[in-house]
Amino acid sequence: MVTISLTPAQQATRSTVALKALMAVTGLILIGYLLAHMYGNLMAFAGADAFNTYAHHLRTLGEPILPYSGALWIIRVILIVSLAGHMYAAFTLWSRAHIARGGVRRYHSNKARLGVQRSYASFTLRWGGVVIVLFVIYHLLHLTWNIIHPGGAAAEPYDRLVNGFQIWSVVLAYTIAVIAVGLHVRHGTWSALTTLGANTSGLARRRLNALAYAVAGLLTIGFLLPPFAILFGFVS
Repeated sequence: MVTISLTPAQQATRSTVALKALMAVTGLILIGYLLAHMYGNLMAFAGADAFNTYAHHLRTLGEPILPYSGALWIIRVILIVSLAGHMYAAFTLWSRAHIARGGVRRYHSNKARLGVQRSYASFTLRWGGVVIVLFVIYHLLHLTWNIIHPGGAAAEPYDRLVNGFQIWSVVLAYTIAVIAVGLHVRHGTWSALTTLGANTSGLARRRLNALAYAVAGLLTIGFLLPPFAILFGFVS
């Protein structure tokens, strides 16, 4: 029996590959949820009854096999685990890269001798991720848990949505967060599918790039349509 021992460098490489795969898979799960969530938000254009019925059916999904809100809690657990795994992989990979550089700030160039130059990816994935997490907390407090009430308290989901998005500052904050999501998803889609082996040729690269822009654009426009329609009075 032959025992193969890996050098520390080989172990680190394999672990890094696993972390990148974890980040890719969890990222795609979160993108799938965003697409479903966007579809639910667009139900606002169908009126209060349709939107509230949709929100109610999320809690009765799977009955009687599952208890009330059972399917919703399964989805929540999957999302929480995916988000935790995604953030863990992102932080660990960033930490390893930082240590590998010896703590030196990256992106040194003739234009940025102190290393303060940033790439599109580093800005949107790191700081965009921070913006998204902060907004998710606010979003849950407002529309899911009904703890904060911009525009006035309301029992029904549709009323909470309309009351909040009648305030321009709420729409502005939502817009900033959605743009951050779009930028994050654009590069994240490309990076995730590349990690999983989809980027195999020049043609595949172009198609992958087009898909990344399409998904990011669809999510950005889809999420922004309801708040602006409410703000300008097309939905009331």
